[in-house]
Amino acid sequence: MTENQPVEGWTPKIVAIVCNWCTYAGADLAGISRIQYPPNVRIIRVPCTGRINPFFIVKALQEGADGVLVSGCHPGECHYLTGNLSAKRKFAMLKRFLSYIGVEGDRTMFTWVSASEGERFAQVIKAVTAAVTALGPADKLVKKWEI
Repeated sequence: MTENQPVEGWTPKIVAIVCNWCTYAGADLAGISRIQYPPNVRIIRVPCTGRINPFFIVKALQEGADGVLVSGCHPGECHYLTGNLSAKRKFAMLKRFLSYIGVEGDRTMFTWVSASEGERFAQVIKAVTAAVTALGPADKLVKKWEI
């Protein structure tokens, strides 16, 4: 197997760190509406994406996540006024850093999903899953334990 090639039968592990007020409510709406999306996503709900420390994303990749999605409120809809804009700036810097150290750009994604966009949440999850599946298993930052 060559590095970062898709593996047959493999499904990526994706961590989604989402805003409680918008994206999590959108995910909830997707569930209530029975909109199908890939089940390989583990959602972590935070009060605001502006409170996400970029090292949380690095830690998720180190612990074996193949991709990380950060999703918050649309600009102008943040319950904390500018938390989502702060998150976007932090995320842009982190993405440049990850690119510098060789982590593929599609392993980390940032998006906006509102509480009324259950269908959009499902589409975002499908797009992230497809992008990470195309990259194959992550191996750049993964800690390998040997005993």
